[in-house]
Amino acid sequence: MRLLHAVQRLPGRLLQELAEETGLPLNTARDHLRVLEGEGLVARAPVETGRRGRPPNGYSPVRRTEHSLVAEQRARAAQERGEVLRGLDPELDHRDVLGDEAVHQLDALYEHLEDAGMEPEVDERDLTIGLLPCLYEEMIDAERPAVCSVHARLVRDQLEQVPGPLELRRLHPFVGPERCVLVLGRHGEAAPSSRPGGVEADRDDAELERAAVRALRALPPEDGDQAGDCAQRSGPNTS
Repeated sequence: MRLLHAVQRLPGRLLQELAEETGLPLNTARDHLRVLEGEGLVARAPVETGRRGRPPNGYSPVRRTEHSLVAEQRARAAQERGEVLRGLDPELDHRDVLGDEAVHQLDALYEHLEDAGMEPEVDERDLTIGLLPCLYEEMIDAERPAVCSVHARLVRDQLEQVPGPLELRRLHPFVGPERCVLVLGRHGEAAPSSRPGGVEADRDDAELERAAVRALRALPPEDGDQAGDCAQRSGPNTS
């Protein structure tokens, strides 16, 4: 998660730079980046340094499927599974309202969120998605706000990978102890649904993290917790 955050903050950086920022040994950082590549979340490309010899690779988030064969295969498979499900249950088919491209974007985003264990609940009418907080947030509790920033950008990238009108508009982290909400919208149109306390998805990392801290502090304390400690305590086990 720290590596993905570092790649998102400044795309195109070299392995050594990413290892230094995250405090990871070089070989460990290399191994984790290979995992992120294998998941279609990160892509590498040669960076011209002006020096002789083979150019080193820089790492960037995958925002277009042509940058990652894995991402392209995932998007295609998500669309195919979506078509099968809509064929089995016509009530799941919202193409007459959303259009083919938007539906295919939701296919890809749904599979990404489901693979992450977030149990997405999509409301096609309001273009909202309710989901469990990231499974990662319990592993690195001190960095829970940064996790929100990372995943907001992952959602944005997933939508951009599939041609269509939908984009991430707002993130409402921790609207309850076990729920977050994403608000989508069409390019050039106001989002059909919103609520106070969220944060625009194109804000920088710091603002996304501040929004997550505010949301965490607003949660009711669990038994034995002090209200002022909400931002530091572990959330419920959602796995």
